[in-house]
Amino acid sequence: MSRDKEQFKKIAVAILIGALFFTISISIFSVTQATLLGLIAFLVTLWTNEGLPLGVVSLLPIVLFPSFSILSTAQTTANYSNPIVFLFFGGFLIAIAVEKTELHKWITQKMFAIFPSTPKGIIFSLIFTSGILSSLLSNTTTTLLLIPIALFITDDIRLKMRFVLSIAYGASIGGILTPIGTAPNLIMLGLMQNNQMEPIPFLEWMVMVAPLVFTMFFVVGTLLSIGVKGIEISFESEKRALLFEQKKVLLLIGGVVLLLLFNAPFKPYWNGLGLNENIILLGAGLLLFAPPFGILEWMDDKSKIPFRIMFLFGAGFSIATAFSVSGLANELASYLVSMTHLPPLLIILGIAALVTFTTEITSNTALISVMLPIIYAVAQQSGIDAVLFMMVATVCASYAFMLPIATPPNAIAMSSGTLSVAQMAKYGIVLNLAGIFLIAMIAEFFWKYYL
Repeated sequence: MSRDKEQFKKIAVAILIGALFFTISISIFSVTQATLLGLIAFLVTLWTNEGLPLGVVSLLPIVLFPSFSILSTAQTTANYSNPIVFLFFGGFLIAIAVEKTELHKWITQKMFAIFPSTPKGIIFSLIFTSGILSSLLSNTTTTLLLIPIALFITDDIRLKMRFVLSIAYGASIGGILTPIGTAPNLIMLGLMQNNQMEPIPFLEWMVMVAPLVFTMFFVVGTLLSIGVKGIEISFESEKRALLFEQKKVLLLIGGVVLLLLFNAPFKPYWNGLGLNENIILLGAGLLLFAPPFGILEWMDDKSKIPFRIMFLFGAGFSIATAFSVSGLANELASYLVSMTHLPPLLIILGIAALVTFTTEITSNTALISVMLPIIYAVAQQSGIDAVLFMMVATVCASYAFMLPIATPPNAIAMSSGTLSVAQMAKYGIVLNLAGIFLIAMIAEFFWKYYL
């Protein structure tokens, strides 16, 4: 009964916050637009306080948006079959195969061999291992797979805390290295597709963000290494030979990477193969059920597929569509256009700071679903480069390091029992500020000329 009362209380809080947002908004926007803002506040609160399961909240737009005449049922449900959802689905099937064959342990062993077996060396090895894996797998999966390894390396609680944070922060940072690494990346690509914008090719995306990713790896490693000098550690990684099943998965991943490389255009020298990247990832994932791979079995492995995250994508795309259809994106943009007279660097810093600190207390998927249509509308009205500012917002949505609720890797790190919220916040505020500065510099002096 106490559990029901607690859940009812959280739902009631979400309703009150939604009503408050509607009441405030009705004096500025139309009834439909104010209703949309109230519904978004209601959904974001439920995502944050977990008044209902994440998957359930993510399906609510299908009920709420038609009920309040925001979108029709057909308009809403179409977002749950966005091609980006199936890109994620294919990528996660590969992730399940990696976990099932324990290929991640072989990869981890190879990564550890590159770095010395000192506390500082292991911190850097965990950051790079977590970051590289999360560029192809989900950052949640990567963190869950690596945390047990970090906890068994040492009994020193000071090192455990740093090792766990190394994995969580590395996963968040590495998630932006590829378009499929984290949900905000996919939402941005989905929005670009919906607005007939030329998508950023896979390899081109990696070239753009690599300087930021590897600089942040170094910043995180240096920060977490403060205070470990003199602490001795004895660590010997277990030698693992590649098993036959692991070789098949590695072969498939290698084939996908090569296909993506050849598919990426290098104009004017190479126009690419012209294949749809969604088809490549989904096709590769489905091959794992068929000979000669035969790694996955639907009845055994379907429970590992994160359908709730797929529903979350659908909710995010529905929010973005509702912003556009209701005219709310353009309405908000008209208020923000006045900022465009500022130097681009100040606009970039403003967007970076706003998204980074807001996503500490909200779902980054929900936040970026709201922010990107607004940024796109502002860019359309003022004639500035939409992709540049959308890219800044998208990256910053993954670069929140202060609180457990900010990202799934942060929450998983906290669940290990090796650190407190105060410790995470202490390191996180430094990394938030460093991330904002680095993203702004790279956007101003690299992305601006690259895009």
